[in-house]
Amino acid sequence: MADENLQPVFQIQRIYLKDMSLEQPNSPAIFLEQEAPTIEVSLDVGAEAIADGIYESTVTITVTAKVKDKVAFLVEGKQGGIFEARNIPADQMDPLLGIGCPNIIYPYLRSNIADLITRAGFPPVHLAEINFEVFYQQRRQALAEQAATAGQPIGNQ
Repeated sequence: MADENLQPVFQIQRIYLKDMSLEQPNSPAIFLEQEAPTIEVSLDVGAEAIADGIYESTVTITVTAKVKDKVAFLVEGKQGGIFEARNIPADQMDPLLGIGCPNIIYPYLRSNIADLITRAGFPPVHLAEINFEVFYQQRRQALAEQAATAGQPIGNQ
């Protein structure tokens, strides 16, 4: 009976839109432009413990569309999820929160952003699939490099 309590538990408690904003600083004139906009997308993920065995994971996407040097629109969306994760080995917890949870949340965010852009009067922007494992590894490597650089004595060498 005691062994049952040690079984790993991973459950989605809730998926929700945490924040969404739209800016159209050059509307309505921007709608008269014939040139296709350039699209820039930035991504961020986050996770934090909110209670014992309960974690919030977030994915934030910012989409900026420009025609020439004018911003057509800027959309930022942050999708959150609350997950129960218990009896997960410590070495698997960070990848679970940094890869597994964002993989669950991202399709919701992608849909919400596409919907908002369409409702704003622009052609839909279909965000590509994201390999969160690669993103996670790149982020860990960047943090390790920052830590190594911060540990180096500056000058006096």
